[in-house]
Amino acid sequence: MMAAGATLDFRRLWVAATPYARFADEAQDLRGLWEGMYRRARPPEWALDAARARGSAVHLLVIAEDWCWDAANTVPPLARLADEAGTVELRIISRDQHPEVMDRYLTEGTRSIPIIIALSAGFEEIGHWGPRPAELQAWAKANKGTMEKKEFYAEMRRWHVRDGGESTLREVLALL
Repeated sequence: MMAAGATLDFRRLWVAATPYARFADEAQDLRGLWEGMYRRARPPEWALDAARARGSAVHLLVIAEDWCWDAANTVPPLARLADEAGTVELRIISRDQHPEVMDRYLTEGTRSIPIIIALSAGFEEIGHWGPRPAELQAWAKANKGTMEKKEFYAEMRRWHVRDGGESTLREVLALL
């Protein structure tokens, strides 16, 4: 357990983290969704321009698990952006294998994922994002418990399909 106030060694975490392609290839749960979302992801020119305009490399360290539906919908568009922009790299660490990291990024006291930690080329934290785009998170908070779980998640999936990853891209790029 890490002492309160101790700094995280983001460089060490980055080196140990899994590149997206390997993560998706090794996924035990939701593998088809991880792969399909990546295949369909098409970063808009404005997102590529914004990522490239930064001028220096940025690392996106993602806290996720392969069973997480929210991660499988939001991380692939970021991975595609990283692959196409040339100035962004993305790697993933396991929430459950890194509780000391996860507990720094709780959402209302819960270990909600994904969490994207934006790091500079020197591995200093620039900011973090997660677990959902703001609009969807507000909807989820307002509607949790008002419908059957299956319908709740189906509605969130419809939102992700309509959005195409643009809200996630816009919000994460705003960190940079």
